[in-house]
Amino acid sequence: SQKDLLSGLHETEFTGYTEYMSDAKVVAIIADDMLCEEVTEGDFTLVLDRTPFYGEGGGQVGDSGIISADDMTVLVNDTKKTDGIYLHMCTLRKGIIHVGDSVTAGVNIARREAIRRNHSALHLLQDELRKVLGTHVEQKGSLVCPDYLRFDFSHFQKVTDEELEKVAAIVNQEIRKNYPLEESRAIPIGQAKKMGAMAIFGEKYGDLVRVVKFGESVELCGGTHAHATGQIGFFKIISESSVSAGVRRIEAITAAKAEEYILNIK
Repeated sequence: SQKDLLSGLHETEFTGYTEYMSDAKVVAIIADDMLCEEVTEGDFTLVLDRTPFYGEGGGQVGDSGIISADDMTVLVNDTKKTDGIYLHMCTLRKGIIHVGDSVTAGVNIARREAIRRNHSALHLLQDELRKVLGTHVEQKGSLVCPDYLRFDFSHFQKVTDEELEKVAAIVNQEIRKNYPLEESRAIPIGQAKKMGAMAIFGEKYGDLVRVVKFGESVELCGGTHAHATGQIGFFKIISESSVSAGVRRIEAITAAKAEEYILNIK
């Protein structure tokens, strides 16, 4: 199994909270379910010692981008994570890549920026839903993509149009207040809970956690975020529906996507 192939490798150093581009070294290549020393064509999985690419988790999709060196270019289609090791799902575009190569790993910045805006908007959405609907609202699932965000939450009835309008209006007020991102990395989980941080449904937390705060919104979160809420631009709810008994779903868009929606730009 892939897990067996990765045994013995050190955890990947994630640099993506502060960098879009990192110098790195190739520590493993997996192709056709085998460890390889080099790849000359096709699709494969790449492990680096350090990476700016976010590995899918906490509802946030993985990053894409480019890994390159002299006369070698690799397209990163997706990034996943297992036991602290980041797996870059790649396609070789030019040259040959070897274990031990020194490379430059660069994230698709425009895509990451869109994901960051949507993830920060999701935090604001959860906070305002609890204020408008009640503190029984808890996250039951989420998806943060470049194009939209999806939030599943506990609630016993359909959210009315008036309630949705109120939530969206308050989220947009919070965006205009331009709250800066306040993050605390690698702090004890007990300390995080004292700060009022909300845990995400289905997530497993270690002894040390990261806390993300925008104004009154405080959550445990490993995802990437806007530097300040003003970068979200504008927030627009596009649907509200039932997922299952007692669970509702809101889908929303931000920034340019919200502008296109409102102006009906095709």
